[in-house]
Formats: sequence, structure tokens, C-alpha cells
Amino acid sequence: MDYKRIITHVFNEITSGENLGQVSAYIPELAEKSPDKFGVYLTSLNHLEIGMGDHQEKFSIQSIAKVFSLTMAYKMLGEKIWERLGVEPSGTAFNSLVQLETDKGIPRNPFINAGALVICDILISQLKNPKAEFLAFVREITGNKKLSYSEKIAASEKATGYRNVALCNFIKSFGNIENAPEVVTDFYFHLCSIEMTCEELSKAFLYLANGGKTFDGNNPVITTSQAKRINAIMQTCGFYDESGEFTFKVGLPGKSGIGGGIIAIHPGKYSIGVWSPCLNAKGNSYRGMKFLEQFTTETRLSIF
Repeated sequence: MDYKRIITHVFNEITSGENLGQVSAYIPELAEKSPDKFGVYLTSLNHLEIGMGDHQEKFSIQSIAKVFSLTMAYKMLGEKIWERLGVEPSGTAFNSLVQLETDKGIPRNPFINAGALVICDILISQLKNPKAEFLAFVREITGNKKLSYSEKIAASEKATGYRNVALCNFIKSFGNIENAPEVVTDFYFHLCSIEMTCEELSKAFLYLANGGKTFDGNNPVITTSQAKRINAIMQTCGFYDESGEFTFKVGLPGKSGIGGGIIAIHPGKYSIGVWSPCLNAKGNSYRGMKFLEQFTTETRLSIF
């Protein structure tokens, strides 16, 4: 497969086309990014690396970090983790409170904000220094010792995160948050503030393309079964109420963030990071979604 030719062709086509949507105003600090930024980076398990556009510029990965927090919690608790949250698509917005009343404080999946807050609560209960230990875990599995939180973005999220505070307190009222809501939300705001480039993002997620093992195959991050299950949840729940659309058009497990980033995984083959800050009506990168749809169409490769 001539990935370089296809990526170059698709990237140029998407760049020359329309760039609809809006840069996120949900978190004020994110609104500073130029809407014209666009980067792509593919890393394959057979050592192929291809980058295009702004693939070396850092951006806030936001909800993509929820995959790392789920990985860490799943590694520590195993299947017990599913006693506190589900694995079903929500069909609602990423910050919706609606289903929590019906489901008695059990979030539908770990990738909506409510689910990620429960994962944060689990990690706080398990770790002595959650923020430091979580960052160390992400650095270890990515092999990138320079990764860090953005205190500026975390502060911006905290200043406007009223709905996340409401979600956390609402879940607490059902007994599914053990720790103080202000501690849980502070950890949540920090993990979402991690910044990466497309290249770093692509390499960071190779463990999910490699059966739960690091790129060199020597260090298991999680079991093969756990990696399979996380990929499955990314497939069905990684794009909130646009997850079905992404599965239909792209056909890969993936996860988006409101910073405009998307990671997509082809198990056994590659991981690809895409970034373009303009978001569509569902809160996913407009160009990122278009690129991945055309990329899998032209490669004729998906998991289906």
C-alpha cells in the first residue's frame, strides 16, 4: 500500500476544499488556535512514518486523553471497572446530564464526560498522587518524557467548567463518585489539558494497534483482550453522538477531542493522528473527519 501517495493526495484535496465549522469556544484558551491549522501523521507497525502539514505543532488533545485514563484504570481494576460505568453509545452530547437520572448515576460509557469523571474518581482512589502518576503513566506508554499538562488550559477549563462540576456532583448524589467533586474535576481538567503533536499522538496510540504492547513489543501496557475491548468502545463511543457516522464513513476505532484532534487505529497496521481546530455541529474536527473518510475509502482498508 502506497500510504505516502494516498495521504499526500487526500491531504491536498482536503486543504483545497472548504473548512466549515467553528473553533471551539467551549474552553476560551482553545479559541486562540488558527482555524487553518491542519496536520496529519501516520505511524505503522512496520516502521513507516508519514507526516503532512502542521503535524509538529502541539495542540490540546482534550477528550482523547480519556483513552489513556481508561487504559490506566482498566489495567488496575480489570473487569470490576464495568460495575461503575457502561459500554453503550450515549446518543447524546458529550456533556449531557439527561441519561444520568434514568441510569441512576451510571454513565453510559467512559468517553462521555460523565464516564471520564468516574474514571478520574477511580484513579484518585487508587493512586497516592493522581496527577503526577497519571502523567508518568502516559509518558511511559508513549515513550515521551516531555509530555506535560498545560496549566493555562486547565485553568481555562476550570474557569468555565460549570457543567462538568454539575455532572460530578450529580453522579456523587447517586453514590458513584467516592472523592470530593472539586478534587475529581481538578484532575479531569488537567488530564484533558495534555498537549501533543500529531506525530506524538500517532506514536502514543500504537499500543492499541499492537495488541496492547508498546511499539517494540517488549512491554505490555494492557492485555490483548483489554486492548480489543478499548478499541471496541472507541469504535462505538469515540465520537459521542456522531460515533455511528464515523463507523459508517471511516470504519476504524477512533477518539476525538474538542481541540480538533482525532486519533484513529487500524489494529495490526497503524495509528493515525489528525488535527484541524474547526469543529462540526457534533463537536468533531470537520477536516479531520473528512480526511479519514477519504483516506480509508482510497486505501480500501478498514476493520470491516
